[in-house]
Amino acid sequence: MDATSGAEAPASHRAVVEFGRIVVIGGGCYGSWYAQQLTRAARNGALVADEVVVVDRNPACKVADGLRAGAYEGLPLRLERSTWAEYLASWLSAGPSALARDAMVPSPLMPHLCFDWLMERARVRWPERAVSVAPVPRETGMPWERGAPDGRHYVSFAAWTCPVNCIEPARCPATKGPRDWSMPPALAAYVADEPTLRGPVIFHCVHRTYGVGMIDAAGIAQADVDIARWGEAGPLAVLVGTVSHCHGALGVLDIA
Repeated sequence: MDATSGAEAPASHRAVVEFGRIVVIGGGCYGSWYAQQLTRAARNGALVADEVVVVDRNPACKVADGLRAGAYEGLPLRLERSTWAEYLASWLSAGPSALARDAMVPSPLMPHLCFDWLMERARVRWPERAVSVAPVPRETGMPWERGAPDGRHYVSFAAWTCPVNCIEPARCPATKGPRDWSMPPALAAYVADEPTLRGPVIFHCVHRTYGVGMIDAAGIAQADVDIARWGEAGPLAVLVGTVSHCHGALGVLDIA
């Protein structure tokens, strides 16, 4: 898409993105829209993927309806009937090297799945140690932020309501000015000023093609490798964030 207008670029000017496996979280409203957009990208030569896996425990989800209707012809898509946590546990356990060509398409309303996966990995690795979610030691200073009862923390650079399909272009559609902010460097600066925290471990969802944002799977798996190494030295508190440029879900992974 054009970075300022949001319009699709001509095919001759559009980069082709290539993946091994693309995993779409959820086969409902959002997942079916992502599947539709990925199909359009594949049909127009903007996307090449070995397979697209939509994960949903409901065999009658919207993507299942689309499959039966032939809506995704041209895209190697299949529906995996599974809970998200179960599928991620199997898929991500392959490790960074095996996942080098894979990516995850998160849903805007999904739980903090990557954080939960890291927590479960830590509990299995160190069954004798307490693994929990700790609150952030202080507020981040973002224009909007809220702590949740479960210890997670949600942040945003936007003090306005954003369209759910915004690709966060260089010129913000809401302010009409340059988007001179980005969550990953802001959180790196936050951790640099907070001696109690390690990291940050950032899972950055960025626009790849036809309005679809993705997180590189190898980066998720590498975070588990890093935490395993850091945790061997003793108690550990790591800031973990699943973020876009503008918004983020945070959690402090505390390992006693």
